[in-house]
Amino acid sequence: MAYIADTAEAEPETDPLLLDNQLCYALYAAAHRMTKSYRPLLERLGLTYPQYLVLLVLWEQDGVTVSEIGRRLRLDSGTLTPVLKRLESAGFLLRTRRQSDEREVEIALTPEGAALRADAVSVRESVMCQLELSEPEIRALRKDLSLVIERLSVSD
Repeated sequence: MAYIADTAEAEPETDPLLLDNQLCYALYAAAHRMTKSYRPLLERLGLTYPQYLVLLVLWEQDGVTVSEIGRRLRLDSGTLTPVLKRLESAGFLLRTRRQSDEREVEIALTPEGAALRADAVSVRESVMCQLELSEPEIRALRKDLSLVIERLSVSD
């Protein structure tokens, strides 16, 4: 009961347990809204948001291993494998064992997967228009978020 009294006297801006004062909630809500904004745009391309992220990695560098994609997206292979299988069955990529080391699976875009990149440009443009942020503002926000990610990744 004493806690309730203490909370009632605290200024809203300084109360550490108010929902609106939580960085974790702001990041969660922003991530949720961001993926919700992408969903209908990606559905037109036949993609889910996780599939889109995999393709972003491959459009940047084709022919990488599952472990490299996992490292870039901060996902384990158990999470990544079903996404890769669905992309393969959709005809956007191929999974093959590396001849130099059969423990490694290499992921390569098909011509259809590579061609999808041109359509994906409009997806990003649409979401950026919703945000009404300039490219310098987007870069600054990404830089701040990268710092949060880096500092929280120390224990990985």
